Amino acid sequence: MRSGTVQLDKGTLETAWWGPGPDQAPTLVLLHEGLGCIALWRDVPERLAEATGWGIFAYSRFGYGQSDPAPLPWPVTYMHHEAQTILPAVLLAAGVKRMALLGHSDGGSIAAIYAGTVGASPALAGIAMMAAHFFVEDLNIASIERIKVDYDTGDLRPRLARYHQNVDIAFRGWNDTWLDPRFRDFDLTGFLPKIACPILGLQGAEDPYGTDEQLRVLARHATAPMQTRLIPGAKHSPHLEAKATTLDAIAGFVRSLTP
Repeated sequence: MRSGTVQLDKGTLETAWWGPGPDQAPTLVLLHEGLGCIALWRDVPERLAEATGWGIFAYSRFGYGQSDPAPLPWPVTYMHHEAQTILPAVLLAAGVKRMALLGHSDGGSIAAIYAGTVGASPALAGIAMMAAHFFVEDLNIASIERIKVDYDTGDLRPRLARYHQNVDIAFRGWNDTWLDPRFRDFDLTGFLPKIACPILGLQGAEDPYGTDEQLRVLARHATAPMQTRLIPGAKHSPHLEAKATTLDAIAGFVRSLTP
């Protein structure tokens, strides 16, 4: 892993690279979940670099990991802002050229917004999304309410504090926004028909944060070439809970995009 930073107008973000740089190969850009960061990808980037021959680039969003904080409260459109303003600036600063996106949970939603915004971009070869949210479900909100209790009264806060220098910003920014009544209107279906690159949609069969209706909505609304797969035995993090199956699916998809 090659650790680094990028400097944006808003502050500094931590970054990491695995495998070849953007001048030697296409890049798979990793977009983490709502409580994630670079470190919480574990060994996934290294394994994907080995399996695909692509460079792997990850960054921790503002408020996460060792990146600069994102002041509270976050707007209910925080994922739109990330996809349409921050992510393009990060890609430019990091020198990313031809690429695909791999997003997990919030990161998958950000990938969908980005791809639906840029449309037929020669730089974007494809997007893979794990446990992405395209709309809000009751199951989703109930799980987020439960995790708030764990953070306030259980051991979740000290566990997350090992990875986030501003752990309360990371958690409250995500949790408070999802539990804001206005967030019930979150709906990405308008972006899906505008995605012009190949799509891979993955979800754990036992995901407590979303049902397989998320994949069905993706299939109904997106018109680009698409594969969807429900991963048996996996919950919200199929790349960690059913690692071999999930990484094989992602690596095969990425290899199919190689020019």
